[in-house]
Amino acid sequence: MSYSPPVYGPKPWLQRHWDVRAAMNFMCGGAGSGLLIASAIFDWAGTQTAPWLVGLALIGLGLASVWLEIGRKLRFLNVYLNRRTSWMTREAFVAVAVFGFGALAWLLVSPLLRGLTAVCALGFIYAQARILTASKGIPAWREKRLVPLILATGLVEGLCLFLLVVGDNTPFAVVITLLVALPLRWAFWSRYQTRVLPQLAKHAQAALAGVSRLGLWGGTALPMLLVVSPFVWPQGILPAFYAAGVLGAASGLAFKFVLVRRAAYNQGFALPHLPKRGRE
Repeated sequence: MSYSPPVYGPKPWLQRHWDVRAAMNFMCGGAGSGLLIASAIFDWAGTQTAPWLVGLALIGLGLASVWLEIGRKLRFLNVYLNRRTSWMTREAFVAVAVFGFGALAWLLVSPLLRGLTAVCALGFIYAQARILTASKGIPAWREKRLVPLILATGLVEGLCLFLLVVGDNTPFAVVITLLVALPLRWAFWSRYQTRVLPQLAKHAQAALAGVSRLGLWGGTALPMLLVVSPFVWPQGILPAFYAAGVLGAASGLAFKFVLVRRAAYNQGFALPHLPKRGRE
């Protein structure tokens, strides 16, 4: 396989430190955390074990993916050394709490432990959002409006995955919540896009514009129509819920992939005073 080295210079270039494995951590971690939160709220008694286990598995898959990116595997322990300054360290500590409380909640079928797991899962999504905003050299990441967008995206993905896993046993409250959460996610996305697009390189603008169209129609409007369609056609409730879940979750995952792998251009650099040879 041929390797093309990055082109460095004064113009913005796409970061290459985080590849698809790092993107998987944000994609799976946010979706899994959102599913744990949805499960804790709408199935607080723990009657449905599948959403809980799938949520934990997704977070584990995301962390395993980013672990594979490390050259020396045991060096992942270094992430626990900088809890006061690093959001990656805080993410790692919160992950331990998520798995600890989550496993106990599954074994003991405890609503209290499910609630604690949900709180930690929300903290996990928040830590991931702050990891991105801490990268000051990448305009698409450093924007503060990205934090509520990442939180909303994770929660919507969780609701959509809950639809997929539970199917026609989905509580009516999930449908109502999703009808509120989908346009709210789009509102956060529009707010973020309005602020950040003028700051981006052309390739980054094009990448975000493409996923924006997907987010509006395929990830917001169509899922909303699908989740209300059973009121008109009750026999189609299961395929409608499945389709809405796939579209709503996929649009969020696509956004995070594009954010990490396609829109992550740095700002380049400027040379206000060029060096000159000889004396003036």
